[in-house]
Amino acid sequence: MAFSSDLTDVQWNLLEPLLVTSSKRGPKHGDDLRLVVDAMLYISHTGCQWRFLPDQFGPWTRVWSQFRRWSRNGTWAGVLASLHASSRTALGRKEAKPSMVVIDTHLARGASNGGATFHNQGGPYGRTNGAKRIICVDVTGLPLCVRSVPASTSEARAVELALEDLSRTGVDERLELVLVDRGTARSAARRLSDRFGCEVRRVGWDEPPRNEHGTKVFRPIRHAWRVKVAHGHLVRRRRLARCFENTEESATGWLHVAAMTEVLRVLG
Repeated sequence: MAFSSDLTDVQWNLLEPLLVTSSKRGPKHGDDLRLVVDAMLYISHTGCQWRFLPDQFGPWTRVWSQFRRWSRNGTWAGVLASLHASSRTALGRKEAKPSMVVIDTHLARGASNGGATFHNQGGPYGRTNGAKRIICVDVTGLPLCVRSVPASTSEARAVELALEDLSRTGVDERLELVLVDRGTARSAARRLSDRFGCEVRRVGWDEPPRNEHGTKVFRPIRHAWRVKVAHGHLVRRRRLARCFENTEESATGWLHVAAMTEVLRVLG
C-alpha cells in the first residue's frame, strides 16, 4: 500500500545519491533505504508516534536509529543545501547559490514527553514554553537552512546561528544581503555584518500602514514576506504542529525533513 507522503521515483533519484555515502560496509539499509525515508516522511506528515508506524515500513527502531544518525552527523543540512541548489536551477535562477536571504523565527509550543527537554520560556513576556524555529529562505521562498533552539534564544543569536549554518554548508559564497526583522538590534546587525562579511539589514514598518479611513492594513514587506509563507508551509506537517522533541537535534531533524519535502515538491 502506497501513501501520499511517499517519494516519487523522480524525487528518490535526486535524493538517493545524497544519502548513500561510500564506505567499506556499504549502505546501512541497502535496497530498503527508500522505505526508511518514506517512513520518516509518513511520520512528518501524519505526526504519529514512532511505535505507531505501520508495519509495512518495517521495525520502527530501524527508522528511528537512522533518523537520529542523520540528525546528529549533519546529513540533513547537506541534503537540504544540495537540493536547494538544484531547485534554483530548476526555477530558472542563473546561480545555484543565493546572494540574498531572509531569516526569521517562529515560536512553537512544546509538548513534554517526560524527562529532560530543551524547551524553555520565550516570546512576549516569556509566555510561550517551547522552541524557537529558525528558517532561512532565498528569493524563491524555499528553505535552505533551518534550526530549532530553545524559545528564549534572542533574535540576534538566532540570526547568528543561521549564518553559521550557511557558512558550514558553503551556501554563503555569494551572500551579500541578509534581511532580518527588527527584533535584531542595530548593534547586533552591525556586529553580524562585520563577522560574516555581508550586509545584515533590519526591515519592518515603523508604523502600520493605514487606508483612507484610518484603519490599519496589512502590507507585506518586499522579499521578507517569503519567509512567513515558508513557516506556514512547514507547519502543515503534523509532526511540527507543536515541538514534540526533547532534544534540539531531533527537533532540527524534523524541520529538515519538512524543508526537504518542500524543495522536493518543486523538483519532482
